[in-house]
Amino acid sequence: MLGVLFAVLSLAAAAFGCGVPAYPPLVSRVVGGEDARPFSWPWQASLQYYSNGQWRHTCGGTLIATNWVLTAAHCISSSRTYRVYLGKYNLAAEEAGSVALSPEKIIVNKNWNSNDVSKGYDIALIKLSQHVTLTDHIQLACLPPAQSILSANTACYVTGWGRLQTNGPTPDDLQQALLRIVSHATCSQSTWWGSSVKTNMVCAGGDGVTSSCNGDSGGPLNCQNADGRWEVHGIVSFGSSLGCNYYRKPSVFTRVSAFDSWIQEVMANY
Repeated sequence: MLGVLFAVLSLAAAAFGCGVPAYPPLVSRVVGGEDARPFSWPWQASLQYYSNGQWRHTCGGTLIATNWVLTAAHCISSSRTYRVYLGKYNLAAEEAGSVALSPEKIIVNKNWNSNDVSKGYDIALIKLSQHVTLTDHIQLACLPPAQSILSANTACYVTGWGRLQTNGPTPDDLQQALLRIVSHATCSQSTWWGSSVKTNMVCAGGDGVTSSCNGDSGGPLNCQNADGRWEVHGIVSFGSSLGCNYYRKPSVFTRVSAFDSWIQEVMANY
């Protein structure tokens, strides 16, 4: 009976914790981008802006608290009206349990320079106008320990509704793609990204086949830790102007673990 009770408590903890989807992602196949299992990345947000009478997806985001979403600074424009859509899989369909919330406040890192993405600090937090109720379709992401660095070749998954290839169509269904971590030492070599890549960034991919693309910006790089929970180690920041999946130009992410204190400070003060 104690064993049964422990199992029930463990399930309850997982349900209200972070990084444990009710519908675990299907991650055994190693291919280019593919349709994700519906609602298997339940912290994934769609950041949308209002234009000509309709809402349009522009970037991804990550739900890290019941009223906070993490995204990229370059996704934010002071001239746009935004909403955050949570609990979504197919952006074109009506889906039970999904919710669209307006931002109460958007805080962009003060060191962000929109004229020079390679300086880093491509990170922003959106405070939602109300707390969202966590469900099987809407859950919190775990953040990695402060300053943690992933080993080269770690398998992670980028998720989003970005273009399926350079200048290609955008999908309705959430996509996932396996990207392997590239060490900073490799990624900063002149034949890779050179000095454009800073230590507060993460590189992943670069095989010339799989990458993030336009519309994935701001979304998560999901990496599974030793206890099985998914942690969001990166925020999609930039890729090559030569194309989305250019050889030795891996997708570059803001390294979340480098901004742990900034995230905590913003969430405490707003």
